[in-house]
Amino acid sequence: MGDDKVFEIGKHRAVLPGGLLYAPANHLWCAPAGHAGAWRFGFTSYALALMKDIYFLDWSLSAGMRVAQLGQIGHIETSKAESDLYSPMDGVVERFNDRALADPAIVNADGYGDGWLYEIAGDAEPARFVGAAAYLEHLHANWENTQRMIKGGMNRIVDEPSGDEEA
Repeated sequence: MGDDKVFEIGKHRAVLPGGLLYAPANHLWCAPAGHAGAWRFGFTSYALALMKDIYFLDWSLSAGMRVAQLGQIGHIETSKAESDLYSPMDGVVERFNDRALADPAIVNADGYGDGWLYEIAGDAEPARFVGAAAYLEHLHANWENTQRMIKGGMNRIVDEPSGDEEA
């Protein structure tokens, strides 16, 4: 697509498809899930590049349960870290990707396709979702801190909003 953006991470090119929205606080992409108010989420190529290989996914909730924005939704283990995963929006978990749960390698192989994670239904598009250009700006603005975090060995995947960032 002509509106795709790219963030360079060393030799890795993190492609950010222009047709998606992004949750910068969670480094997730999102797209309408096919019916009103439902959103499908997956890790961005940026997040996948930082995590490397995903070995294990586990969900703390079941389909049909309500979740609050930044409420714990699950757990992930990668070659780089173990971390809790947090919801990018308020809503009801519609479903999880059973294929990704059974074989997390699909997330590494096809993060923007068959490797999606879950779907959540909410009242409206969350205000903190941004387009590819704004997400790219967010990555550039935070890259120095990310490098310090990586070099320091911190194992937190999700960077919570500081409260002073604009969406």
